[in-house]
Amino acid sequence: MSETLSSDADDIATVLGILRQRFGERLQTGEAVRRQHAHTLTWLPNQPPDAVVWPDNTEEVQEVVRIAGTHGVPIIPFGAGTSLEGHLNAPRGGVSLDFSRMNRILAVNDRDLDATVEAGVSRKQLNDHLRDMGLFFPVDPGAEEATIGGMSATRASGTTAVRYGTMRENVLNVTAVMADGTVIRTARRARKSSAGYDLTKLLVGSEGTLGIMTEVTVKLYGIPESILSAVCPFESVAGACNSVIMAIQLGLGLARMELIDEATVRILNEQAKLNLPIKPMLFLEFHGTEAGTRDQVRIFEDIARGEGAVGFDWAEKEEDRRRLWKARHESYWSVKTAHPGREAIATDVCVPISRLAECVAETLEDIRASGLSAPIVGHVGDGNFHTMPMVDMSNPKEIAAAEVLIEKMAKRAIAMDGTCTGEHGVGQGKMKYLKAEHGPALAAMRAIKQALDPQNILNPGKILPAD
Repeated sequence: MSETLSSDADDIATVLGILRQRFGERLQTGEAVRRQHAHTLTWLPNQPPDAVVWPDNTEEVQEVVRIAGTHGVPIIPFGAGTSLEGHLNAPRGGVSLDFSRMNRILAVNDRDLDATVEAGVSRKQLNDHLRDMGLFFPVDPGAEEATIGGMSATRASGTTAVRYGTMRENVLNVTAVMADGTVIRTARRARKSSAGYDLTKLLVGSEGTLGIMTEVTVKLYGIPESILSAVCPFESVAGACNSVIMAIQLGLGLARMELIDEATVRILNEQAKLNLPIKPMLFLEFHGTEAGTRDQVRIFEDIARGEGAVGFDWAEKEEDRRRLWKARHESYWSVKTAHPGREAIATDVCVPISRLAECVAETLEDIRASGLSAPIVGHVGDGNFHTMPMVDMSNPKEIAAAEVLIEKMAKRAIAMDGTCTGEHGVGQGKMKYLKAEHGPALAAMRAIKQALDPQNILNPGKILPAD
């Protein structure tokens, strides 16, 4: 049935027979559908599941887990399919759970500034619902269709993390189906608790390997009185990074601080019809009061000029701000369009902010040595940056060069006391670096996985390396 090695063909057939009786047309086994649900937006091989099921609620997810668990069949949660490290692949076959029908906003507690949603609700859907209440959910990984469940599972962050934090800081509790079919709620809605282990933070970032999240309660924020955006080109990447470091040290309340290298600027000008100077630059956003944001803009401009900024243009109108950030968020697709016939191998690392300029500069040297086009963008306010080597997948030399580049980035970040993945997650792509990053702590992770999922049916083959 599957093009991958399934756990056991008879077990798979038995499970699919039971699920077909229970879910009817909400179970599909066509090859196109299965391959779509292993799509990873990456260079990793597509490993489709044996079937896809569309549940309607937590109880149906519980049914699928119990049926699959009885026969040792893997289960792979699927949100919007925007993952970048192979999280959705099914190396042992199994059942993909598509959460697109579980897209209800269950409660908005405006006085408590929180909302509870089903896992399939997208961040755009939630913010559209909140806009008339003067509220918003700030975590912004760049993909509007990304689901709250998927963002929680991968501990996503994005452009606003420097001010509002990542999913780790913004998830209050989750409802999850565990490997034995038990449904748990990891916490209450209180903003703090010292009652027992923090199961919420254990599941957030677990990539579906410890439990399957079906509902998530997240923090909300008031829409700021004033939002200003700015574009600031620099003579050098070092100048841009040093400006970020100084702004962070001064405690400026910037909401977004995005680095774009010259290669990315050139592509955005072509693809998004912008007219930016071909220089490394920062895209900035300031949130606060009318007076406060203008003070922040003035102070940052002074810092930037001292570090070699060659311009400073800011936008107050919403349409101008949206156009600027739309271009930034679409940089992945713009880069792909600018390199026809090549695939983007998107990767990221994160280092302490004091090592950022050094890490980016050494990465740029590696890119030049590789001979590849690999534009850089980064959420530099928290030391996180991305590069996208563009590779002809029919050319073994280019594939090898990309692999060397990614390995150098990961090892350098770890050596700088950083991480091999700031926000993309581990999935399949970054498993090889976990031992170097975590050392003996990897054994503790294995023990947790064994305790919560002894059959290894929840998204197997992700996060934990085989040895």
